[in-house]
Formats: sequence, C-alpha cells, structure tokens
Amino acid sequence: MTMPLMRPKRKNPVLRTRQMNLPPWARGRVALGITAAAAEGRFELQTCEDCGTVQYPPREACHKCLSPRLHWQAQDGEGALLSSTTLHHSNDLFFRERLPWRLGLVQLDAGPTLMVHLHGEVGEAPARVRVGARLDRAGQAVLIGFPNEGSAHMADDKMLREMTSDPKFRKVLVTDGKTEVGQAIVRALVKAGADIVWVGHAEPWKKMGGLEDITALPQVTLVPLDLTNGRSVTELAGEIGGKVDIVINNAEVHRSFGIGSRRGTDVAKAEMDINYFGLLRLAQEFGPALKGRSADGTTGATAWVNLLSIYALSNFPPHGTFSASKAAAHSLAQCLRAEMRPAGIRVINVFPGPIDDEWNQHTPPPKLAGSALANAIVKALRDGVEDVYPGDVAQEWLERWRDNPKILERELAAGG
Repeated sequence: MTMPLMRPKRKNPVLRTRQMNLPPWARGRVALGITAAAAEGRFELQTCEDCGTVQYPPREACHKCLSPRLHWQAQDGEGALLSSTTLHHSNDLFFRERLPWRLGLVQLDAGPTLMVHLHGEVGEAPARVRVGARLDRAGQAVLIGFPNEGSAHMADDKMLREMTSDPKFRKVLVTDGKTEVGQAIVRALVKAGADIVWVGHAEPWKKMGGLEDITALPQVTLVPLDLTNGRSVTELAGEIGGKVDIVINNAEVHRSFGIGSRRGTDVAKAEMDINYFGLLRLAQEFGPALKGRSADGTTGATAWVNLLSIYALSNFPPHGTFSASKAAAHSLAQCLRAEMRPAGIRVINVFPGPIDDEWNQHTPPPKLAGSALANAIVKALRDGVEDVYPGDVAQEWLERWRDNPKILERELAAGG
C-alpha cells in the first residue's frame, strides 16, 4: 500500500537548486502515436486492419502478416505480470537520481508483451495488472503497470508523481479569481491539497461576488495581477515567481459577435490583449522561474495550464473575434510547450465548450459548469496529460474536427 505523502520540509536556501535531467526522450515517428494518445489520457497500440493483430513495439508493418494497413486502437490494458525487477544502478542520470526503480514484464490479454514501469502497489508476479500510458518529464509516452484495485493514496506513489503534476502540497498561481470559473478552480485546488493558492485580481476597486468566500480559505492569498499591464506581471513575478510550482492562466476576455456585427477594433484588441498578449507577458516573466525550479525537490515547479476554448480549433462565427484570439493563444501555447519541455515543465491546454457564464447566456444547453471545468483541470494535473476537452460539446467538436476540419468549418458557418 502506498504511504500518504508527507508535507515536504522547507528547502535549505544554502543548498544548490538541482537542474532537471530528462529521461531518454528519443522516439521514432511511428512510436509517437503512443505519445499522441497518452497526451490525451489514452493507451493505444497499433492494430492490423487485415489480420487483427495488436502489436508492440510500433512498426511500419504488421509483424505477423506484413500488412502496412495499421491503425491506432485504444486498449483496456488488462494483462498478467510475468516477472519484475528493481533497478539499484543505472547509467542514465535521470534514473540514477531516482533509484531504486521497479520494472516489470507484462503480457497483455490483447497479445503483446511489454516492459513497463511498476506502480508501488503492484505485488510480485504472477499478478493481474492494468497497463496505462503516461507522459514522462520529457513529454514522451511511457507504460506503467497499475494494480487493478489500488488504495486511496495511489497518486502519492513516488514514481507516479514523477509522471504527473498532482497539486497536492504544491503552490499554485490562478491568474483571475473574480470569475465563477476562477473561484471554482481555486476551491478545487484547495480540495486537492494545494499548499498555497495565489489568486490574481485586477481592478481591485471593482467588487465581485464570491471573491470574499475564497479569500476566507486559509490556503488562499490575493495578489494584484493585471495581464494587460507588463509592470504588474513583472512585479508579481519578482515577488512570488521563485515559489510557484503551477501556473493556471484562466484570465480571459470573451465578447460575442463576429466581424460585421460590431464597428471598430476595440473589442478585438481587448480580447487579444488578455487572451494572447496576456499569456505572452505571463510566459516571459514566470516561464524562466518555473524552468529554474523544475527539479527542486519533491514539489518542484511542474506545470503550466492554459484555459483556451474549443473555438480555437475552428472559428465559431457568433463568437468570431474571441475564437481568433483563442486560436492565437493556442499557437503561442504550443511554442511555450516546446520551450518548457527541456526543463520538464508540462504545458496543459484546456479546450472547453461553451461555459455556463454571462457570455453564453443565449447559447443553448449543454453548457459546462465552472465546477466541472475546475475538476477537469485538477484531473489533468493528476493524470499528467497535455490536452483536455471537457464537456459534451467540446468532445463532439473535437471528433468532427478530426474527421474533417473543412466540413466542420462549413457546418459552423451554417449555424452549427
């Protein structure tokens, strides 16, 4: 049984901060199919369309019938642990700093035999296990063997915390606490065990409902943060940038209508100033601080979360300029992910459908509640994924976009 994680001791300021050493990250193009699925929380393997063989490792052709007609198919991961071993020595620097490390040989019920990392609650062979795919600190997929029935503290496993960004005992910055979504995120983080939650608020003279409620929580500290003001971002980064473990950028400006329904560019500029340039200002100030602390003990800097929109994938004309600003933020977030990956910082992009707020009052159901969005963000941190599409609308749009982006564009232009 996994022992509950204890609150880490305060770091000795005299000791040198460790630099991140990444696990082996080289993968061939074919093998990146596992990574693409793991980034969204799925475990997929190649399946031959001609003979039905499920194979691992990934190849260009079926190892049984040599057919090139292969597709990636989700697996349940059920299998039998054949043997296990514990490493006490490694030539790789990443694993050398984290020994001992347990590995196992698992034969899936679907056929292939895999070498996997073993969760601490998996017993000795023979035993039934469930294999899942997770992203490691280098952003590449690795396979982990889990027990079929785990304890309540499974997430505290030392090996699993290396693969995820669980907010437990970590310090988090939420950039906007004045919205219902922001307040729901704060409450979800506190419930998940976050040590400190800094909550940004611009325009302190403007009284907003619910802000006093979250301020009453002992873990919450309000901090001035205006993403349209570079000086405000710089000052906050100088104050807490060296302490933050997780940044959650939920600040946004959302206005309806497209191009021809509103004169001028003021609204579009306001959306871009927060949704795109706000993210850029935040990344320039807080990004280097997070990268410098990515290996700083058991609760080092670990993740960056961007609240985007499913409209970033394909423009939704009734919210045209907002969609464009989120598409720009999506592109910038991909750049941020590439720059943060060498430090082992995971960038998580969240693509919700319409949220149940004031800007979607006339949008018909289903709409995503703020609490559901907050829970999806916490789950993404715990599961170590990169892309999240919470809500029925987001899932439906994603499937239509993957099937044919041009058809989705035409359907949205016609009203949905």
